[in-house]
Amino acid sequence: MRQRIIAALGIAGLAATGLVACGDDSGSGSGSGGGEKITIGIKYDQPGIGLKEGTNYTGMDVDVAKYVAKELGYSEDNITFKESPSAQRETLLANGQVKMIFASYSITDARKEKVSFAGPYLTAGQDLLVKADNTDITGPDALNGKKLCSVTGSTSAQKVKDKFAKTVQLQEYDGYSKCVEALGAGAVDALTTDNTILAGYASQAANQGKFKVVGKTFSTERYGVGLKKGDTETCTKVNDALKKMVDSGEWQKAFDKNLGPSGLKLDAATNPPKTFDACA
Repeated sequence: MRQRIIAALGIAGLAATGLVACGDDSGSGSGSGGGEKITIGIKYDQPGIGLKEGTNYTGMDVDVAKYVAKELGYSEDNITFKESPSAQRETLLANGQVKMIFASYSITDARKEKVSFAGPYLTAGQDLLVKADNTDITGPDALNGKKLCSVTGSTSAQKVKDKFAKTVQLQEYDGYSKCVEALGAGAVDALTTDNTILAGYASQAANQGKFKVVGKTFSTERYGVGLKKGDTETCTKVNDALKKMVDSGEWQKAFDKNLGPSGLKLDAATNPPKTFDACA
């Protein structure tokens, strides 16, 4: 009898400390509401595309990711967003740290050797951000003698210098937000990167009316959903979800909410997407 009492007390003690394995929440099928959990990679520092402010995540990439995840059976409260800097995206997928990546991830042949892509779900292009009252910078070929903001390690500004304006003065900063500050202060004349990212900065509440996107793109950036190399099953499901998002009008709603306030005009031939790349 005494042994039974001791055993019962021992089980009660384990339960009180959470050591009895009756519903371990680390499993794939134990998210709140009983659904599976998923980790998705996004950018944290691109307003209008992927931005983290406190515990809040916003942007076109975020809304597309939530829609696709829902179509794949993941409720929003079972999504974990993980920051995915450009240089780390392939590694995060290869190591299984994220299931999918929505992070202004341009589809390129070189990247296809390391990861699989669904999409594209958005087609952007490199452009320029200038002050709202600027009238003399009408494109990259009008930057001779101007100060152009570049992020350290970025090839965007160097592309302008190599192809368009040989005498442009490159000013390097360690983040695009600092470039925007420099532009506002008159320390530089323009900032260059993808037009979607520039539009996001221009549409921030603190910046509205201060800047404009020139609107003369000089590259094609097809944003895809990064997946582990060879995951064609998920790729097919993602493409189906993207098509449904476009056909239902939800893609347009997401674009209008996140990038519409900036006045950004994307190429209507490719936005919203009409076709999606074959999964491989």
